[in-house]
Amino acid sequence: MTLLLNGAPQTVAAKTLAEALAELGFGGRIVATAVNGDFVPARKRAETHLSEGDRIEVVAPMQGG
Repeated sequence: MTLLLNGAPQTVAAKTLAEALAELGFGGRIVATAVNGDFVPARKRAETHLSEGDRIEVVAPMQGG
């Protein structure tokens, strides 16, 4: 299926947000996620099912000083 990841189209075989993150190289990383504008906490990603055309936002925390 095709999703929009941070505004760019990505084709994935994943059915859930957790699977999509792993497939797209975010597995094991600390990130914040949203699907179609709704925040999805890490504990809910495995049960968040995706549909064709869903918009996924992934934001990684940045360190600075």
